[in-house]
Order: sequence, then structure tokens, then C-alpha cells
Amino acid sequence: MLRIHFTGVDLARVRMAGRPDALWETILSFHRLRDRRDTRLFGDWRAETRTRLNGETRLLGALIPSRGYFPDFLTPTEGQYGWDVGLDALRGIRPERLRRELTLLGRGVEAGSGMAAAFGMPAASGGPQRGSESLVPRRLRDFMEGDTAHLPRLLGELRGYHRAAVEPYWSHIQAQIEAERAARGRALLDGGADELLASLPPMLRWRAPVLECDYPVDRDVRLRGRGLLLQPSFFCRRTAVTLHDPELAPVLVYPAAAELSSAQAGGEAARPAEERRRHRQHTLGKLVGHTRSVVLEAIGDGATTSELARRAGVSLASASQHAGVMREAGLVTTLRHGNAVLHTVTPLGAALLKGGAVMS
Repeated sequence: MLRIHFTGVDLARVRMAGRPDALWETILSFHRLRDRRDTRLFGDWRAETRTRLNGETRLLGALIPSRGYFPDFLTPTEGQYGWDVGLDALRGIRPERLRRELTLLGRGVEAGSGMAAAFGMPAASGGPQRGSESLVPRRLRDFMEGDTAHLPRLLGELRGYHRAAVEPYWSHIQAQIEAERAARGRALLDGGADELLASLPPMLRWRAPVLECDYPVDRDVRLRGRGLLLQPSFFCRRTAVTLHDPELAPVLVYPAAAELSSAQAGGEAARPAEERRRHRQHTLGKLVGHTRSVVLEAIGDGATTSELARRAGVSLASASQHAGVMREAGLVTTLRHGNAVLHTVTPLGAALLKGGAVMS
């Protein structure tokens, strides 16, 4: 179990990430690609991603084991501001940090106990310990001995993998994270940071002043007034993820609670962008008409079905029907949280509203 200890100052500094983090999504999707679970959600995505992958990923495979520790430098804090900004931060990694984290990774792999070995060891200070390089597998040792000389190869593999595995689905990922942000934002408005933390998915349990998280190992993180960035993730599943180095800015990456409704009966979430576009061209024909444009606009920053009916001046059944049609067309995402249902507008829906494309 992971226990994150808050002070009063930390509660005041809890914040939600403003967008999906492309580097976190890319790294975590690499785990999903090699994982055989969640076939209903990711089976089609895995098959299509493997078909598109025609580049080298052996270095990524060495740096991101199927289980256990992977280096913190792969997911820099700057990644929350965009893919290119994150890659620039990775390009500027200090050689001593590169060697330290690769040594930690190598020792964990050599120990054969994955995350338990990696997280059970204190981070080396000032560089790797004497003789520790001998514990590092050859592929990682070559990378480490070259300092930052091998970074261009790593950046190239990351770009190629991202283009094949993440970029074609980015609009859907954004929509799911926006739905999650809307749900958490409502909790924050209703009850402050305490209610926000209590509203997180079931693998995260708020027992003030400690947030308990399902986690592969036993670990305590003390925020010490630095606050916490909550980063919902599309490709994070079952357990939350955090950085190993306790001195880095605290971040908790957790599975977005949004239902993958568009993936449930046709694999919409796992369709490449061009196929999704053709599918939506067919379903968008259903949307022509004043009432549905009013309903779409009434969703605003998020609305339950009853709120939607009241704002649009339609019956509850009519609001639910219109929301369902727009969800099929990719204009709306629906998040079920307990007994409530929250509808949010996707980037495509927002674009149509700005252009007035659904007005009759």
C-alpha cells in the first residue's frame, strides 16, 4: 500500500492536471501493450498498434520492464505542459541523474524481484555506488556509459512509438480526461479538497490526513507542504503510479474513472483516427436539428441528465436520448459515478459548437 501524508498546507495545494500528460500516457501504454488483461478495452488497440509499429523499441523495452520500476526521467514534470515540452526536458537530463536511475533500474532487474527490489532500496546519492555498474544488464550499461549520447535514440523510439500507439487516439484520451476533471471539479466545488480526495476512484481511499492507494509495495510519501498534482490517466489501470525519487515534485497518476462507453460495443476507443472520422460522418447526420444543438450547448462544463433536461427545457427521457445519440457520434462523453451520470462535451463537440455546425 502507498500512503501519502498531507498537512493542512498540502491540502490547500492539491491540484488537478489540466490535460492528459502525453509522456505518462505513452509510457503506461507500453505496459498495456504487453499486458494481456483488459482485452475488452484494449484488445483492438493492441492489435492495431502492433500493426502500425514498424520501428525499433528494444531500448524502450529495456527501460520499461513489464513489471516494476522504470526511471523517473522518462516522465518529467514538464510533460504536463505538452509532448514537445516534455521531450525537451528529457533531452536535457543531467548525466549523473541518468546514471543513478539506470543503476537503480539495473539493480532491480538483476535482483529479479521487480518493483519490490527497486523501491526497497534507497536512491544512491551523488552517483552510482562502487561496483554497482556490474549489476546492470549490458544494454542498460551501454546506455549508461554513453552518458547522454544515446538520448537521441531514446527520443526517436519514443516519438515512433507515440505516433503508433497514442497519437491516433489522442482526441478520445482528451475526452476521457476532461470527463474525469469535470467529476473531480464538482467534488472540489461541493466540498473542497477533502471532498475531492474522497471522490477519487475506489483504489484510492481518503482517510484524513492520509491518502491510501493500492500499490505493489509498502511505501510512505510525505508531502511536506509541497502539495500534490493529481494526474488522471487513460492507460493507467488498477493501481496508481508515483515517482520513486521523494525529492521530485509529488505527482499521483491514477486510472481515470471515465467509462470507456464508446469502446463497449464497437471498439470506438480503439479505432484509428480515420476510421473514427468515417464512423462519425455517418452518425453526425442524426444530429441535424435545433433541439440537439441546444442540448449540446446546455451541457457546458458538465451536466447530469436532470440538469441537462432543465437547462435545455426538455423532458428527462428526451435529454437522456439526445445525450446517447451525441455520445455515439463522439460529441459527448458520459461518466457514471455512483448513482449519478455526468455528461461532458468532447473536443469534437466543442469544435462543432464554436462553428455552429449543428444548428438547423
